Amino acid sequence: MRKIGIGASGDLEKVIASIQKSGLEREVVVYCTSAQVLPVATAVAFRDSKKPEEDLVQDLFSGAIRAAVRGTLPANSTLSALKQTFRVDHLERIALLETADGRKFLLAPVGVDEGWSVGEKVTFVQKGRTIAEKFGLPDRVSVLSGGRIGDVGRNARVDQSLADAELVARLSGAVHREILIEDAIKDSGLIIAPDGISGNLIFRTLTFLGAGKGHGAPVVNIDGIFVDTSRASPDYVNAIMLADSLSKQ
Repeated sequence: MRKIGIGASGDLEKVIASIQKSGLEREVVVYCTSAQVLPVATAVAFRDSKKPEEDLVQDLFSGAIRAAVRGTLPANSTLSALKQTFRVDHLERIALLETADGRKFLLAPVGVDEGWSVGEKVTFVQKGRTIAEKFGLPDRVSVLSGGRIGDVGRNARVDQSLADAELVARLSGAVHREILIEDAIKDSGLIIAPDGISGNLIFRTLTFLGAGKGHGAPVVNIDGIFVDTSRASPDYVNAIMLADSLSKQ
């Protein structure tokens, strides 16, 4: 079976430890610039490359690997290579998250440049439902806005956020939960944030401050399985397992 690729630009030890903890040591290849310098003996395969982000993306595009995980590769150059190689002008990512008490859900948008229009959010609902079904998550989708309905008139941006969320919910069959994310998490497999900034803040607050977990963010508008990750993540075990699971469905 073709391997899963993961990138390493620094923190090679963390990447290797993540692969070992995932139990997929013989199914993963690490794309890095220092494959000859190994901190520990390991069965993990390495691809020594001058430009690991480009080679990782190109091998995913060609089918040489069945899935890819960004790992510790730099975001800008890796995501730029992804857009150029797969010929898309933007990327759409949906994060699989887990609360401190073990409740899993999908969240989008999570990139600061994603999900700013009604159309983009409707697309996230449609694509997110498919992923939620694959992982047995609740089929309800909650759309968040910047306030409660009773806040109309207090601020123009909040008013627009409420109107957009109402429209997204109506067009996609989702439910507008206003700003009440604490209610949305109780019964929703997918939560749509008001915009990319707030989605990114929800993700970072949950995973880095709130004792939650991030399982990676699959890119859903390319013909390939690419799981985006944050270099600030403590490990990449969940992202590797997510890539493996998606590649077998």
